Amino acid sequence: MTLAAATSLALDTPVQVLDLPGGPLDLTRHLAVMAIVNRTPDSFYDRGATFALDAAVAAGVAAVEAGAELVDVGGVKFAPGPSVPVEEEIARVVPVVRELAPLTRVSVDTFQPEVARAAIEAGAAVINDTTGLHDPAMATVVAQGGAGLVIAHSLAAPRTQHPLPHYADVIGDVARFLTARRDLALDHGVPAERIVLDPGHDLNKSTRQTLELTRRLGKLAALGSPMLVALSNKDFVGEALGRERGERLPGSLAAAVYCALHGARIVRVHNVRETVDALRMVEAILGWREPAYQLHNTRPEGNV
Repeated sequence: MTLAAATSLALDTPVQVLDLPGGPLDLTRHLAVMAIVNRTPDSFYDRGATFALDAAVAAGVAAVEAGAELVDVGGVKFAPGPSVPVEEEIARVVPVVRELAPLTRVSVDTFQPEVARAAIEAGAAVINDTTGLHDPAMATVVAQGGAGLVIAHSLAAPRTQHPLPHYADVIGDVARFLTARRDLALDHGVPAERIVLDPGHDLNKSTRQTLELTRRLGKLAALGSPMLVALSNKDFVGEALGRERGERLPGSLAAAVYCALHGARIVRVHNVRETVDALRMVEAILGWREPAYQLHNTRPEGNV
Protein backbone atom coordinates (compact mmCIF):
# COMPACT_ATOMS: atom_id res chain seq x y z
CA MET A 1 0.00 0.00 0.00
CA THR A 2 1.32 3.44 -0.87
CA LEU A 3 1.67 6.23 1.69
CA ALA A 4 -1.16 8.11 -0.04
CA ALA A 5 -3.42 5.08 0.21
CA ALA A 6 -2.47 4.60 3.86
CA THR A 7 -3.28 8.21 4.63
CA SER A 8 -6.62 7.85 2.87
CA LEU A 9 -7.35 4.75 4.93
CA ALA A 10 -6.48 6.55 8.16
CA LEU A 11 -8.72 9.48 7.26
CA ASP A 12 -11.59 7.31 6.04
CA THR A 13 -11.79 5.04 9.09
CA PRO A 14 -15.37 5.12 10.49
CA VAL A 15 -16.16 7.07 13.64
CA GLN A 16 -14.54 5.22 16.53
CA VAL A 17 -15.55 6.33 20.02
CA LEU A 18 -14.87 3.96 22.88
CA ASP A 19 -17.56 4.11 25.56
CA LEU A 20 -15.51 3.62 28.71
CA PRO A 21 -16.19 4.13 32.41
CA GLY A 22 -15.13 7.64 33.31
CA GLY A 23 -15.85 9.05 29.87
CA PRO A 24 -15.58 8.26 26.15
CA LEU A 25 -12.33 8.05 24.24
CA ASP A 26 -12.81 9.52 20.76
CA LEU A 27 -10.39 7.89 18.31
CA THR A 28 -11.99 9.17 15.13
CA ARG A 29 -9.16 11.61 14.44
CA HIS A 30 -6.91 10.80 17.35
CA LEU A 31 -4.13 8.34 18.23
CA ALA A 32 -3.87 7.25 21.87
CA VAL A 33 -0.95 5.83 23.81
CA MET A 34 -1.44 3.03 26.33
CA ALA A 35 1.45 2.83 28.79
CA ILE A 36 2.72 -0.51 30.11
CA VAL A 37 3.19 -1.00 33.85
CA ASN A 38 4.25 -4.51 34.85
CA ARG A 39 3.85 -5.72 38.43
CA THR A 40 5.81 -8.82 37.57
CA PRO A 41 9.31 -9.82 38.66
CA ASP A 42 10.14 -11.32 35.27
CA SER A 43 8.76 -9.08 32.51
CA PHE A 44 10.76 -9.27 29.30
CA TYR A 45 11.48 -5.53 29.07
CA ASP A 46 11.93 -4.03 32.54
CA ARG A 47 13.00 -7.21 34.37
CA GLY A 48 10.94 -6.36 37.44
CA ALA A 49 11.77 -2.65 37.70
CA THR A 50 8.13 -1.81 38.55
CA PHE A 51 7.32 -4.91 40.58
CA ALA A 52 7.20 -2.97 43.87
CA LEU A 53 3.88 -1.22 44.45
CA ASP A 54 5.34 2.26 44.85
CA ALA A 55 7.44 1.82 41.70
CA ALA A 56 4.41 0.63 39.71
CA VAL A 57 2.26 3.54 40.84
CA ALA A 58 5.07 6.04 40.17
CA ALA A 59 5.52 4.60 36.67
CA GLY A 60 1.81 4.97 35.99
CA VAL A 61 1.76 8.58 37.20
CA ALA A 62 4.83 9.39 35.11
CA ALA A 63 3.20 7.82 32.05
CA VAL A 64 0.10 9.98 32.46
CA GLU A 65 2.27 13.08 32.83
CA ALA A 66 4.08 12.06 29.62
CA GLY A 67 0.81 11.90 27.68
CA ALA A 68 -0.52 8.36 28.06
CA GLU A 69 -4.32 8.20 28.01
CA LEU A 70 -4.50 4.64 29.26
CA VAL A 71 -2.23 2.71 31.62
CA ASP A 72 -2.15 -1.08 31.22
CA VAL A 73 -1.30 -2.89 34.45
CA GLY A 74 -0.21 -6.52 34.29
CA GLY A 75 0.44 -8.99 37.08
CA VAL A 76 1.43 -12.00 34.95
CA LYS A 77 3.58 -11.94 31.83
CA PHE A 78 2.32 -13.45 28.58
CA ALA A 79 5.32 -15.73 27.99
CA PRO A 80 5.31 -19.34 29.19
CA GLY A 81 6.23 -19.86 32.82
CA PRO A 82 5.03 -21.12 36.17
CA SER A 83 1.42 -20.38 37.01
CA VAL A 84 0.59 -17.46 39.29
CA PRO A 85 -2.33 -18.04 41.70
CA VAL A 86 -5.35 -15.86 41.01
CA GLU A 87 -5.14 -14.43 44.53
CA GLU A 88 -1.55 -13.37 43.93
CA GLU A 89 -2.37 -11.76 40.61
CA ILE A 90 -5.22 -9.82 42.22
CA ALA A 91 -2.89 -8.69 45.01
CA ARG A 92 -0.44 -7.41 42.39
CA VAL A 93 -2.80 -5.45 40.16
CA VAL A 94 -5.71 -4.22 42.29
CA PRO A 95 -3.69 -1.84 44.53
CA VAL A 96 -2.21 -0.20 41.42
CA VAL A 97 -5.66 0.13 39.86
CA ARG A 98 -6.98 1.81 42.99
CA GLU A 99 -4.14 4.34 42.98
CA LEU A 100 -4.25 5.18 39.28
CA ALA A 101 -7.99 5.02 38.50
CA PRO A 102 -8.65 8.57 39.79
CA LEU A 103 -5.96 9.86 37.41
CA THR A 104 -6.56 8.03 34.14
CA ARG A 105 -8.25 5.12 32.37
CA VAL A 106 -6.66 1.98 33.77
CA SER A 107 -6.50 -1.22 31.76
CA VAL A 108 -5.64 -4.58 33.31
CA ASP A 109 -3.79 -7.20 31.30
CA THR A 110 -5.24 -10.53 32.42
CA PHE A 111 -6.82 -13.70 31.09
CA GLN A 112 -8.40 -14.63 34.44
CA PRO A 113 -12.10 -13.66 34.83
CA GLU A 114 -11.72 -13.47 38.61
CA VAL A 115 -8.87 -10.97 38.28
CA ALA A 116 -10.88 -8.95 35.78
CA ARG A 117 -13.85 -8.79 38.14
CA ALA A 118 -11.70 -7.57 41.04
CA ALA A 119 -9.94 -5.04 38.82
CA ILE A 120 -13.22 -3.61 37.49
CA GLU A 121 -14.56 -3.30 41.03
CA ALA A 122 -11.36 -1.40 41.91
CA GLY A 123 -11.90 1.05 39.05
CA ALA A 124 -10.39 -0.52 35.92
CA ALA A 125 -11.94 0.87 32.73
CA VAL A 126 -10.58 -1.78 30.34
CA ILE A 127 -9.66 -5.47 30.45
CA ASN A 128 -6.90 -6.46 28.04
CA ASP A 129 -7.16 -10.18 27.31
CA THR A 130 -4.08 -11.24 25.35
CA THR A 131 -5.50 -14.76 25.02
CA GLY A 132 -8.45 -13.57 22.94
CA LEU A 133 -11.18 -14.75 25.33
CA HIS A 134 -9.66 -18.20 25.78
CA ASP A 135 -12.09 -18.37 28.69
CA PRO A 136 -15.48 -17.10 27.44
CA ALA A 137 -16.42 -16.26 31.03
CA MET A 138 -14.18 -13.23 30.64
CA ALA A 139 -16.69 -11.69 28.24
CA THR A 140 -19.49 -12.13 30.78
CA VAL A 141 -17.44 -10.49 33.54
CA VAL A 142 -16.56 -7.53 31.33
CA ALA A 143 -20.15 -7.12 30.16
CA GLN A 144 -21.48 -7.17 33.71
CA GLY A 145 -18.81 -4.73 34.89
CA GLY A 146 -19.36 -2.23 32.09
CA ALA A 147 -15.67 -2.11 31.13
CA GLY A 148 -14.03 -1.98 27.74
CA LEU A 149 -12.45 -5.11 26.29
CA VAL A 150 -9.30 -5.60 24.23
CA ILE A 151 -9.38 -8.89 22.32
CA ALA A 152 -5.94 -9.99 21.14
CA HIS A 153 -5.09 -12.71 18.66
CA SER A 154 -3.08 -15.59 20.09
CA LEU A 155 -3.29 -19.33 19.51
CA ALA A 156 -1.82 -21.12 22.50
CA ALA A 157 -3.48 -21.79 25.82
CA PRO A 158 -2.49 -19.14 28.38
CA ARG A 159 1.20 -19.15 29.26
CA THR A 160 2.04 -22.14 27.07
CA GLN A 161 4.32 -22.43 24.07
CA HIS A 162 3.04 -22.67 20.50
CA PRO A 163 6.07 -23.98 18.59
CA LEU A 164 6.48 -23.23 14.90
CA PRO A 165 3.12 -21.48 14.36
CA HIS A 166 1.70 -21.91 10.87
CA TYR A 167 -0.87 -19.78 9.07
CA ALA A 168 -2.40 -20.47 5.68
CA ASP A 169 -2.79 -16.69 5.38
CA VAL A 170 -1.71 -14.81 8.48
CA ILE A 171 -3.86 -11.72 7.91
CA GLY A 172 -6.92 -13.76 6.90
CA ASP A 173 -6.50 -16.16 9.81
CA VAL A 174 -6.10 -13.31 12.30
CA ALA A 175 -9.11 -11.48 10.85
CA ARG A 176 -11.30 -14.58 11.15
CA PHE A 177 -10.16 -15.20 14.73
CA LEU A 178 -10.79 -11.61 15.83
CA THR A 179 -14.19 -11.51 14.13
CA ALA A 180 -15.26 -14.75 15.81
CA ARG A 181 -14.06 -13.63 19.25
CA ARG A 182 -15.74 -10.25 18.82
CA ASP A 183 -18.97 -12.06 17.99
CA LEU A 184 -18.52 -14.12 21.15
CA ALA A 185 -18.09 -10.94 23.20
CA LEU A 186 -21.17 -9.39 21.62
CA ASP A 187 -23.19 -12.54 22.33
CA HIS A 188 -22.13 -12.31 25.99
CA GLY A 189 -23.36 -8.72 26.24
CA VAL A 190 -20.27 -6.59 25.61
CA PRO A 191 -21.43 -3.62 23.49
CA ALA A 192 -19.64 -3.05 20.19
CA GLU A 193 -18.59 0.44 21.31
CA ARG A 194 -16.51 -1.09 24.12
CA ILE A 195 -14.54 -3.57 22.01
CA VAL A 196 -10.98 -3.07 20.75
CA LEU A 197 -9.14 -5.56 18.53
CA ASP A 198 -5.41 -6.36 18.78
CA PRO A 199 -3.72 -8.40 16.02
CA GLY A 200 -1.19 -9.74 18.53
CA HIS A 201 2.24 -8.76 17.24
CA ASP A 202 4.68 -11.60 18.06
CA LEU A 203 2.03 -13.56 19.98
CA ASN A 204 2.44 -17.10 18.64
CA LYS A 205 3.93 -15.63 15.46
CA SER A 206 7.40 -15.62 13.94
CA THR A 207 9.13 -12.40 12.93
CA ARG A 208 8.26 -12.94 9.26
CA GLN A 209 4.62 -13.57 10.15
CA THR A 210 4.49 -10.47 12.34
CA LEU A 211 6.08 -8.33 9.64
CA GLU A 212 3.53 -9.55 7.10
CA LEU A 213 0.74 -8.91 9.59
CA THR A 214 2.00 -5.37 10.05
CA ARG A 215 2.40 -4.79 6.32
CA ARG A 216 -1.22 -5.77 5.67
CA LEU A 217 -2.70 -4.22 8.82
CA GLY A 218 -5.21 -2.12 6.88
CA LYS A 219 -7.31 -5.24 6.26
CA LEU A 220 -7.84 -5.56 10.01
CA ALA A 221 -8.77 -1.89 10.36
CA ALA A 222 -11.55 -2.65 7.89
CA LEU A 223 -13.17 -4.93 10.51
CA GLY A 224 -14.60 -1.74 11.99
CA SER A 225 -13.55 -1.89 15.66
CA PRO A 226 -10.83 0.38 17.03
CA MET A 227 -7.48 -1.38 16.72
CA LEU A 228 -4.72 -1.54 19.30
CA VAL A 229 -1.18 -2.58 18.44
CA ALA A 230 1.27 -3.83 21.08
CA LEU A 231 4.66 -3.84 19.37
CA SER A 232 6.94 -1.95 21.74
CA ASN A 233 10.48 -3.38 21.89
CA LYS A 234 9.28 -6.79 20.74
CA ASP A 235 11.40 -9.51 19.19
CA PHE A 236 10.20 -8.86 15.64
CA VAL A 237 11.71 -5.37 15.92
CA GLY A 238 14.95 -6.74 17.33
CA GLU A 239 15.23 -9.52 14.76
CA ALA A 240 14.32 -7.27 11.84
CA LEU A 241 17.08 -4.80 12.78
CA GLY A 242 19.58 -6.96 14.66
CA ARG A 243 19.04 -4.97 17.88
CA GLU A 244 19.03 -6.10 21.49
CA ARG A 245 16.21 -5.35 23.92
CA GLY A 246 17.50 -1.93 24.98
CA GLU A 247 18.16 -0.75 21.42
CA ARG A 248 14.72 -1.17 19.83
CA LEU A 249 13.12 2.23 20.40
CA PRO A 250 13.71 3.66 16.88
CA GLY A 251 12.36 0.49 15.29
CA SER A 252 9.38 0.48 17.66
CA LEU A 253 8.56 4.09 16.77
CA ALA A 254 8.79 3.35 13.06
CA ALA A 255 6.43 0.39 13.48
CA ALA A 256 4.02 2.49 15.56
CA VAL A 257 3.86 5.21 12.91
CA TYR A 258 3.35 2.65 10.14
CA CYS A 259 0.52 1.01 12.09
CA ALA A 260 -1.11 4.39 12.78
CA LEU A 261 -1.11 5.16 9.06
CA HIS A 262 -2.75 1.81 8.42
CA GLY A 263 -5.63 2.17 10.85
CA ALA A 264 -4.34 1.51 14.38
CA ARG A 265 -5.74 3.93 16.97
CA ILE A 266 -4.12 2.82 20.24
CA VAL A 267 -0.44 1.96 20.65
CA ARG A 268 0.66 0.04 23.76
CA VAL A 269 4.22 1.02 24.68
CA HIS A 270 7.02 1.16 27.21
CA ASN A 271 8.52 4.46 25.97
CA VAL A 272 5.61 6.83 26.44
CA ARG A 273 6.96 10.33 25.77
CA GLU A 274 8.75 9.36 22.57
CA THR A 275 5.71 7.52 21.23
CA VAL A 276 3.35 10.36 22.15
CA ASP A 277 5.53 12.78 20.17
CA ALA A 278 5.67 10.43 17.17
CA LEU A 279 1.88 10.00 17.11
CA ARG A 280 1.17 13.70 17.67
CA MET A 281 3.39 14.38 14.66
CA VAL A 282 1.35 11.91 12.61
CA GLU A 283 -1.83 13.69 13.71
CA ALA A 284 -0.37 17.05 12.71
CA ILE A 285 0.66 15.76 9.27
CA LEU A 286 -2.80 14.27 8.73
CA GLY A 287 -4.40 17.57 9.70
CA TRP A 288 -6.01 16.09 12.81
CA ARG A 289 -4.38 18.57 15.21
CA GLU A 290 -3.01 22.10 15.09
CA PRO A 291 0.69 22.75 15.72
CA ALA A 292 1.56 23.51 19.34
CA TYR A 293 2.70 26.94 18.08
CA GLN A 294 3.71 28.65 14.83
CA LEU A 295 6.64 31.02 14.49
CA HIS A 296 8.59 29.83 11.45
CA ASN A 297 8.03 32.17 8.47
CA THR A 298 5.07 33.81 10.15
CA ARG A 299 6.75 37.16 10.83
CA PRO A 300 7.67 39.81 8.27
CA GLU A 301 11.21 40.07 9.62
CA GLY A 302 13.74 37.98 11.42
CA ASN A 303 12.75 34.54 10.20
CA VAL A 304 15.25 31.93 9.18
